[in-house]
Amino acid sequence: MNLAGARVVAVHAHPDDEAIWTGGALARLSALGAQVTVVTCTLGEQGEVIGGTYAHLVAEEADQLGGFRVGELHASLAHLGAHGRFLGGAGRYRDSGMAGSPSASHPRAFVASRERAVADLAEILGEIEPDLLITYGPDGGYGHPDHVRAHEITHAAARRVRVPGILWAVTLESELNVGLAAIESVPEGWRRPEAGEIACVPGADLAVEMTQGEMAAKAAAMRAHATQLWLADGSVSATNPRAAYAALRHPGPAAHAFALSNLIAQPLTWREHYAVGAGTPVVRGVRWWEERPRG
Repeated sequence: MNLAGARVVAVHAHPDDEAIWTGGALARLSALGAQVTVVTCTLGEQGEVIGGTYAHLVAEEADQLGGFRVGELHASLAHLGAHGRFLGGAGRYRDSGMAGSPSASHPRAFVASRERAVADLAEILGEIEPDLLITYGPDGGYGHPDHVRAHEITHAAARRVRVPGILWAVTLESELNVGLAAIESVPEGWRRPEAGEIACVPGADLAVEMTQGEMAAKAAAMRAHATQLWLADGSVSATNPRAAYAALRHPGPAAHAFALSNLIAQPLTWREHYAVGAGTPVVRGVRWWEERPRG
């Protein structure tokens, strides 16, 4: 294994972000022998729920969604070959909700974490001593306040504990567009995104082109978050017993179509893209995004 002994940490705002944004990269790094740790900053308490089975777990009703999503996260990480940590321990920081949400005023809201969250992450980095950090860019990928905060604390903690490189997961505009064009039809009740509705960037520094095994791992990790993500591949679960089907051009740039609770169709493309946020993405001399795991 090329990266045996190497250590990588991904810092994500909520359970499911590790799969959506970085599932391919984490599966690749793990398969190459690196120790991969995902630090999740909140339990995702403010999320909506797909499917009727657990619909009443939301914050406005039972407020039990965060605890349920811990189990989804564990299942996702197992598919990716990654270890999991919660920033400061499970439940220390609460999902702040979308911009303008009243939940941002909660005393444990992650957006108000200040110095404490930086210290918590620096403690984890000091323990692991990672060769590479992965998170989002300054806009959090699409503007969510918790994603922005994850970016902020990652760079602040990296100023205290030296890390050779930081990568930002991004959605590349050209890749998004060809992926959307490859979706020939969307499931009943879903819709296509309007122009500019999905945040993206015009350029990136590197791409991870997933193997079939890596795509399978990423898709399985996404399916594990069944309260949050719906793959239109006919799969069902106890959480969401309804099957959805999308027609895609095969072979093509997207392996699947998926949606969040807003039911806006998005392509699950074969490539993930990253921008270099600091230092170098090379891990112990290995340009890992260009490598192919054996077997």
